[in-house]
Amino acid sequence: MEQFVVSARKYRPQAFEAVVGQSHITDTLLKSVNNDHLAQALLFCGPRGVGKTTCARILAKVINGGADLNDDELALNIFELDAASNNSVDDIRRLIDQVRFAPQTGKFKVYIIDEVHMLSQQAFNAFLKTLEEPPAHAIFILATTEKHKIIPTILSRCQIFDFKRITVDDIAGHLAFVAQKEGVQAAPEALHMIAEKADGALRDALSLFDRMVSFSGNELTYEQVVNVLDILDYNYFFRTVTLANEVNYPDLLLLYNEVLEKGFNGHEFVVGMAKHFRDLLVAREPRTVELLEVGPSIREQYLSQSKASSTRFLLHGLKVFNELDGQYKLASQPRILVELGLLKLVEFISQEKKKSQPNVASKTTEDFLPPTLPRRTEKAPVQEHVLVPDASPSPAPPVQPVANDEKLIPQKKEPEVQRPAPANDLPEEPVLPETSADEPPTVSPEAAFDNTPTTAQPTPTSQKTKKSKPNTPSSNAPGGGLSLMAALDDLSKKEKAPVYIPESTDEEAAPRVQEGPQSVFNEKELVDALATYVKQRHVKTAIRTLLLAQVPKILDKNTLQIALDNNIQLGYFNEEQKELVPYLRKNLNNFALRFETLLVERAQVKKLYLPEEKYKHMAEKNANLIYLRQKIKTDLE
Repeated sequence: MEQFVVSARKYRPQAFEAVVGQSHITDTLLKSVNNDHLAQALLFCGPRGVGKTTCARILAKVINGGADLNDDELALNIFELDAASNNSVDDIRRLIDQVRFAPQTGKFKVYIIDEVHMLSQQAFNAFLKTLEEPPAHAIFILATTEKHKIIPTILSRCQIFDFKRITVDDIAGHLAFVAQKEGVQAAPEALHMIAEKADGALRDALSLFDRMVSFSGNELTYEQVVNVLDILDYNYFFRTVTLANEVNYPDLLLLYNEVLEKGFNGHEFVVGMAKHFRDLLVAREPRTVELLEVGPSIREQYLSQSKASSTRFLLHGLKVFNELDGQYKLASQPRILVELGLLKLVEFISQEKKKSQPNVASKTTEDFLPPTLPRRTEKAPVQEHVLVPDASPSPAPPVQPVANDEKLIPQKKEPEVQRPAPANDLPEEPVLPETSADEPPTVSPEAAFDNTPTTAQPTPTSQKTKKSKPNTPSSNAPGGGLSLMAALDDLSKKEKAPVYIPESTDEEAAPRVQEGPQSVFNEKELVDALATYVKQRHVKTAIRTLLLAQVPKILDKNTLQIALDNNIQLGYFNEEQKELVPYLRKNLNNFALRFETLLVERAQVKKLYLPEEKYKHMAEKNANLIYLRQKIKTDLE
């Protein structure tokens, strides 16, 4: 079995022309050598795997004649020192002692110190003088990944070369060259995915390539790379945007659940979606398409989806997932946080589609008149809540209970308009009651041809307290209920629309009388009902003490009287009536039950705190205490 040599060593560049992605460094070094303008101390800094040590070795060969010397002769002139393990003052002193001797062959001795930032402070100080004024035959090349850890006195004595991260296209091109040399059939998308996973480091990309070749053999596909390297596939991001554009939030939540079930972290999905929206924005402009670092087929998918999405939606998605990126680590429920972000995408598309739909003019009562009747040219304003008298008796509308936290919103009434009877004895225009949005209003023939003028009826209590809103139909909501998107839409409207809520009065605090039985109850039943209410409900301490301390007086079968001490207690009780009265009405089977409050000024009992006050109070009841105080000679007065 032959020893395997990794691709990073096997295909290490031996000349500046073969270095990948660092042309700004290699061109400068070549010109410096050709013009005899090379500094005696160089600092190569940059991320890992970008060619710092490789360029240092190539430079050492070039300045010593290159092809004129063999490897054995070059080995005598090139000294590599790992500062991570030789970082003491003694190691630097030994290096300084070697620098004094001239090379046996060639012109220069080259000292390559890797990871130079690992040197100690004392070692740096010992190295300063030699680095500033070395012998003419010595050249120092320092390499580091963390330039900020090097002291400024060292930086000022070096010529600094900053290596950059290698682009995805350059890494993919080099991987294609290696795959051709190794006889591996690799898909371009697979090589681009490996290059993107390497994060700008060519050495890491070659290591991943060796790993994939060991798994797949001589044929490398995109699916194999995604599965073996545990990479979140682009298809998940494309499907997410597609489902959001289709307002299909159930499948969108199931897609995110599939991502989690495959073992991916939710933060990876958030970061990937933010990058996906950025790439879609980049793909919208022809001049910025070249910024996409993906394969040819995936590039086409980006171009297609970017054209199908609006710029406002892409900006909104980028903003949502950029905010999720910062909130994810601090969230106690990260899954719910991401799902809420996905629902925001769907809600945005839903609002955009509603805005794009043409406005349909609402139909008036004249649109439902028989075709034989002429239509009016002038229209008078019609009241919003008007009932049409019907010959047949109709059951009374059910009373809608008012929620505890619901405030009464006053409605402005339009002035009544007196219209004269038409001269041609045409029937008066019928006024229709309010109908829901999903059911068109209908008019009976009798109401349409009845000449009796309609009169405005008082609006029922249920219509005054709560204005009915049409239900939004949804195919996704069973039973005709509100769908999730309709609920989100309604919630956003409620948050934006300002509502005037008047201050509550004592009359508004008391629940209205409802239709129902009015049974007679005794004091024991009332006490039991109050005790059960206090135990089952979350009642303020002041109200609990009030209800347990006294029993309300029964004035008649429908009226209870309760005595209160002050206005503060009255305010608490009026607020509690919203829940207390409906509870008592139901449990005592009397739906006309109400409370009558009575403010009573109670005599204030003076409390004794000081010892002198307690002594005087006791002496008034027993005079012998005065004689006792004189005998024992206390200081109480």
